[in-house]
Amino acid sequence: MGRIFEVRKHTMFARWNRMAKQFARIAKDITMAAKAAGPDPASNPTLRRFIQNARAVNMPKDKVEAAIKRASGRDAALYQQVVYEGYAPHGVALLVETATDNPTRTVAGVRNLISKNGGNLATNGSVSFLFKKMGVFRLAPAGIDQDELELYLIDHGLEEMGESTNDKGEPELVMHCAFADFGKLQEALEARHITPLSAEHEYVCAQPMELPENEATEVLALIDKLEQDEDVQRVFHTLA
Repeated sequence: MGRIFEVRKHTMFARWNRMAKQFARIAKDITMAAKAAGPDPASNPTLRRFIQNARAVNMPKDKVEAAIKRASGRDAALYQQVVYEGYAPHGVALLVETATDNPTRTVAGVRNLISKNGGNLATNGSVSFLFKKMGVFRLAPAGIDQDELELYLIDHGLEEMGESTNDKGEPELVMHCAFADFGKLQEALEARHITPLSAEHEYVCAQPMELPENEATEVLALIDKLEQDEDVQRVFHTLA
């Protein structure tokens, strides 16, 4: 097991509304999961996972419950998950994952943000080949025998496990698996009574590109603006 160097996050942009955006994104995840497979986390592993992600960012319990209840309402929005591809300035590839009840509005908003910030929206397949969809689990390392856990999880789909740090500089273990093995790895952790800090799918870039700091700042500014759009759930990119 070694150290995992993840694609650089845009931590240089300290936003007051970051927590509010996290809550909104996870609430939408919870609503979609509850609508798809029921409101009981005991029988809905996807919902169970999103509730845990909510706890990891200290999302209030009443907001979690409201998101679940919203899924059963007659006027609940029918969200579609749509991924848009494009380029940021300086040739950095983007995958913009959205959850929307109005794709026409969403694509117009994404296109406008990208084009106004020196990039361009691309056609499907233009950049997706640069990414691999994977399951990504993050654990607090305290009390874990890392070598023993790694050996155990290899039989349950683990592809890579290593040390990293979060946005606050705190240590964490990061585990990658093929997206098809996500459920198997989640069940293996639950069998060991290990609760991840977070468990999500991510589009992982195999060959991130380096840019000078001034150019990287332009790319990160666009990513920041995209992530503030109400329809955007996550933005993945090839910036190192």
